[in-house]
Amino acid sequence: MATLYTQQDKNIRKTWILFSLFLIVVIGIGWAFSWIYQIPEILYFAVIFSIFMNFFSYWYSDKIVLKISGATPALRETHREIYNVVENLSITAGLPVPKIYIINDPAPNAFAAGRDKNHAVVAVTSGLLEMLDRSELEGVIAHELSHIGNRDILISTVIVVLVGFVALLSDIFLRFSLFGGSGRSRDREGRHQSIMMIVGIVFAILAPLVVALIQLSISRKREFLADASGALLTRYPEGLASALVKISKYPGSVKRVSNATAHLFIASPFGPKEKRPFLGSLFMTHPPVEERVKALIGEKL
Repeated sequence: MATLYTQQDKNIRKTWILFSLFLIVVIGIGWAFSWIYQIPEILYFAVIFSIFMNFFSYWYSDKIVLKISGATPALRETHREIYNVVENLSITAGLPVPKIYIINDPAPNAFAAGRDKNHAVVAVTSGLLEMLDRSELEGVIAHELSHIGNRDILISTVIVVLVGFVALLSDIFLRFSLFGGSGRSRDREGRHQSIMMIVGIVFAILAPLVVALIQLSISRKREFLADASGALLTRYPEGLASALVKISKYPGSVKRVSNATAHLFIASPFGPKEKRPFLGSLFMTHPPVEERVKALIGEKL
């Protein structure tokens, strides 16, 4: 039977697997380029770069996520309620109080990020603070603290940087294949361009699918687990359920969001437009709110 500790161990293993896959993929790409162009320095660069990116994403991915989201530190004087809620629930959960950030955005949403419980942050939108009552806000914060306690935040935050780099690589491949690189002879140049064209197109097609699958593999189950853990923390699942319904009914989307950061939020930051039928629903970053509410209280609000 899965416990909180087995879930934490599982998340740590997933993070190391993700780091290892990233190293293998980048070094493999570097090796392919160095072989095609007979330039060994490309492989050396790929090795150094992949190690650097893993190090960088582990230590600084939370800062990147906050920067991308436009989050700024919350001041205790102006955001006393959110401070009280976070501090009280952190004490109840036995966690250090995370840093609190505000995203100036009318769309209600929130996320947690960081590499561990001692270096965690919780970010909420200004719309969330305006729209939710106290019990609903406690439900949301309890959910985010559960992500911190379950150690979901490390892999969720790291993947933002690595996934962003995969998207960047696909773009570089496509541009390189379209405009070509330098070769040592006309025949070799033509052959190299053809190979790069094929690799670029395949990579550009597969990269978004791989990104979506990786996000799905870490996103949906952990949301249900964090919902359950959050409900246990507040002992009032109706608060979180009501908050999820309010968030899902907001007609707009979070302004500063991308496919790389969407999985971090408590509910889809893209708003109702992500409620797509059939094939589109397979690639939603979050489980349907109806299912989450049903799991929390057994019925729709």
